Amino acid sequence: MPMVKIDIIEGKTASYKKAILMGVHKALVDAIGIPETDNFQRLNELPDENFMHPSDRSDQMTIIEVTMFPGRSNAAKKKLYETIVEYLGADPGITGNDIMIVLNEPPMKNWGVRGGKPANEVDFGFKIDV
Repeated sequence: MPMVKIDIIEGKTASYKKAILMGVHKALVDAIGIPETDNFQRLNELPDENFMHPSDRSDQMTIIEVTMFPGRSNAAKKKLYETIVEYLGADPGITGNDIMIVLNEPPMKNWGVRGGKPANEVDFGFKIDV
C-alpha cells in the first residue's frame, strides 16, 4: 500500500503526467510486488519559481516520495530505484539525473487503514518482505 507523492514543474502535457504516474506504479508492481490495483498516487505541479533544484538539472526535474510499509530488502529498494528511472526514461523521456526518489517507511502501527485499523493488524494479502 505505498503512497506516492510526485512533484514536477508545471506546464507538462496530460500524457507526460500520465506516463509518470503509470511508470512509477508499474515500477512498484514489478520491483516490490505490490498488487496492480494498489494505486495511491498524487502528482503535484509547482510553478518554476516554487521549485528550486541544482543547475545541472533540467525543467524535467521530478521528485518522487514513496511512503511504504517497512520490510523491503536493500536489493528490492535498489531495484525499485533502477526500475523507476528505466520506466520514466522510456516514457516520458526523463533522464536519470532529473529523478530523485525518497523512501519513507513509518512503522505499520502508524498507518490507519481499512476503517481505522492499525496496518499491523490487517492481512493485506501480499508479501512485504521482498
